[in-house]
Amino acid sequence: MGNMTRPDKQHPETLAFNSQTIHAGNSVDTSSGAIRTPIIMANSYALPEDPSNMSWSGIETPIYTRNTGSNQLALQKKLALLEHGEDSAVLASGVAALHAIFFTHLNSGDHIIISSITYEATWRLFTELLPVKYGIEATFVDVTDLDAVRAAVQPNTRILHVEAIANPTTLVADIAALADIAHEAGALLSVDSTFTPPPFYRPIDDGADLVVHSLSKYINGHGDAIGGVVTGRADLIHKIKADAMVDVGGAISPFNAWLISRGSVTLPLRLAQHLATAPLVAEFLEADPRIAYVAYPGLASHPQHELAKRQFGDRGYGAMMAFAVEGDSDTQNRFVANLKLITSAVSLGHDESLIVHVGPNGPRVAAYPEPFKKYGHLRFSIGLEDPADLIADLQAALDETFGPRA
Repeated sequence: MGNMTRPDKQHPETLAFNSQTIHAGNSVDTSSGAIRTPIIMANSYALPEDPSNMSWSGIETPIYTRNTGSNQLALQKKLALLEHGEDSAVLASGVAALHAIFFTHLNSGDHIIISSITYEATWRLFTELLPVKYGIEATFVDVTDLDAVRAAVQPNTRILHVEAIANPTTLVADIAALADIAHEAGALLSVDSTFTPPPFYRPIDDGADLVVHSLSKYINGHGDAIGGVVTGRADLIHKIKADAMVDVGGAISPFNAWLISRGSVTLPLRLAQHLATAPLVAEFLEADPRIAYVAYPGLASHPQHELAKRQFGDRGYGAMMAFAVEGDSDTQNRFVANLKLITSAVSLGHDESLIVHVGPNGPRVAAYPEPFKKYGHLRFSIGLEDPADLIADLQAALDETFGPRA
């Protein structure tokens, strides 16, 4: 016991994760004595007596909130620590964070490899926008096929971008193996970890260079703020701040940064409930013959279940799943309309459970598993409600849609 590091909130690296979510990035306000970092709703900060040698694009000391602000600095410090990164860049949204990586670390003529199962904004960035506007080449590939990923590497490949658990099919990427492939090619591995917040999973620990979160989801957790973050090596993050934050203008608002910092305090408690409830709901759904399929990494039927078990250990399998009821799109919509507790809305990682029906059409669907092509899918974000209440709501909606089970 004599050599144990003493916990000290002034040195949050000495604290366990639950304590870090409370104290990292927080400080006593010297002007008021408030023990919580206040919202600083300023867009400009006082300059020194002689500012002539200052960089007007400086990102370390608050000058102008597009460059950086007090609440942003506090949140960045916390998130870097929670994610095991050297630094973080907090931006206006999750999509702003994704764009920041690509805008900063890709140039005209460069090549990127992307998981064929990816978030819609990422898909559109590399099927329509960045190749046309900037001449960036993109190859979409099934990242569960490591040989296919290796075969997609080109001399000008600069980034391999994947999702730890993919939106919406819940495909699980082998981050350690993909990091090896990227680094052998001299490329960066970028991971969207929005479905897998810390401490559930930290891609940096398995070799990722840059990790993205939509802070609007689990890290905020209350459905009342928008933000995004990129975490990684200090040199990579510094360039993102200087280019995509300052000169593209993707800065987060002070109020959103404050809300997200406040929401993150309860992340470990919320996440424990999410992770405990999700398997119970997935098992209930899979056992009901009126359910066409369930995609959830915690089920033995999931194609990457063994990988998920190895990669996530005993921490869980996430709280996102996709499923469909037997029937066409009208039937899916009728089932959703019959839910009385679960809310039909986009987004995920909120305190309340959210479900959204997405039909079987659209250009991204070609890469989806066959059941997604046949039925479409219901993307289901497990919230903090009692699992018995969620299961009862699903049961009642199924009975109203199809009639009670015999």
